[in-house]
Amino acid sequence: MFFTYLRRELRRRRKAALVVASGLALGIALVIIVSSVSSGMSKAQDKVLESLYGLGTDMTVTKAAAAPGSGSGRPKFEFDAKGNDDDSNQSSDRVLVQGFQTLASSTVDTIGKQDGVADAVGGLSLNVMKVDGQFKRGEFRQEGGPAQGGPSGPGGEGGSTQPQGEVRGGGASFDVNSYTVYGTDVTEQALGPLTSSKITKGRTFKASETDAEVAVVDSAYAKEKKLAVGKTVTIHGTEFTIVGVSTADSGDAPANLYIPLKQAQTLADSKNKVTTVYVKASDSQQIDHVKSTIQKNVSGTTVTTSADLADTVSGSLSTASDLASGVGKWLSIAVLTAAFLVAGLLTSSAVSRRVREFGTLKALGWKSGRVTRQVVGEALVNGLLGGVLGIAVGLAGAYVVTAVSPTLTAELGSSGVGMGGGRFMGGPGGPSASRTLDVALTAPVSLSTILIAVALAVAGGLIAGAFGGWRASRLRPADALRRVE
Repeated sequence: MFFTYLRRELRRRRKAALVVASGLALGIALVIIVSSVSSGMSKAQDKVLESLYGLGTDMTVTKAAAAPGSGSGRPKFEFDAKGNDDDSNQSSDRVLVQGFQTLASSTVDTIGKQDGVADAVGGLSLNVMKVDGQFKRGEFRQEGGPAQGGPSGPGGEGGSTQPQGEVRGGGASFDVNSYTVYGTDVTEQALGPLTSSKITKGRTFKASETDAEVAVVDSAYAKEKKLAVGKTVTIHGTEFTIVGVSTADSGDAPANLYIPLKQAQTLADSKNKVTTVYVKASDSQQIDHVKSTIQKNVSGTTVTTSADLADTVSGSLSTASDLASGVGKWLSIAVLTAAFLVAGLLTSSAVSRRVREFGTLKALGWKSGRVTRQVVGEALVNGLLGGVLGIAVGLAGAYVVTAVSPTLTAELGSSGVGMGGGRFMGGPGGPSASRTLDVALTAPVSLSTILIAVALAVAGGLIAGAFGGWRASRLRPADALRRVE
């Protein structure tokens, strides 16, 4: 009898049922869309942070660069014409430590022994400036400080950096090429910037190649310089064979070239030195504790966590994320609350219009509990219908967002906070370089979001049923007689 009566009443009142269901559907759909967009933004932010210093890294330890003295940061390149020939094709390069002061390699072991540290790996970030051309006798001096990154390197937005320079005591026609090199610990490749890229051609380093003259090149830099696996690249007189090509998972690569750490230390004349220590905490919930422990026991260092770095990310990604988590969240709550309230009032109003019907049923022997259950059952079905419609609309909205994939920008490093690999460093001893990263927004819908939507649909139906049930329980058989009169 219950289901027969329920089916008949829902068919008779399809318009009213559709109105109630549509209101609930709107609120549920908004919840799904906001939740999925927020999840997409969270993933986009994670992608931005992962692209900065590598997967699995919880924090980095560095030492702030010293304030440059007078004339510091301007490397000199000496060129002398040969014999009586005024024009001489010459080439010279300089390898400079980039970004921070160096730390002793023993610092890596010291940090690795701190409470809460699971692993620690050192790396050395370098900037190489190479000058090629025809020179008369004289001296080349770079102006404006050293270069700040190659086509895919730190501080760069694409295209090789061409710093300005001059020749004193002679004339010249020359080209300046600047690129970044990162010395990586080939025995510990689970941490560090190279983990934010994947090898797309060739191979990565072997653990035995601690002092081998081999290199991995970033794909963007390889394309520009026409480099490939098997070819060689010369850095400060040392010829390195390219064994692999890497592609950054997102954004720009931390460096143009990767070489074994020991080779990088030799090139930069920085034996047993590193610029960055990458740290993996044994428990991600204890990162703040690990940070304070390192700061206390390893003096003179700066410890930067992903949370610190996240605070430096601005731009449309940050703004949109704040809106989604703030305005979007409260808008969803407001719309959902309004939908529940409207559904309850409409159900109560519908019961009021059915006074004669329910009064007659009570006169025929129906008890108040039975009438209430009937009203709640109808409201619950309306709620479930609204849930189905809301889930369908929410999924469609999330699909549209993912299909369109609007591009958001993240401005990074403007506050001077830098993670490893030299990505944010503005050259040796220089400040952090502000740059932007474009991220495509998606709106993934998780199973938990769907379950929440179903729960909201049931809750909406029960709330509406509570309004209607309360109104129905107050009806008396006499009400039907008064309505007839």
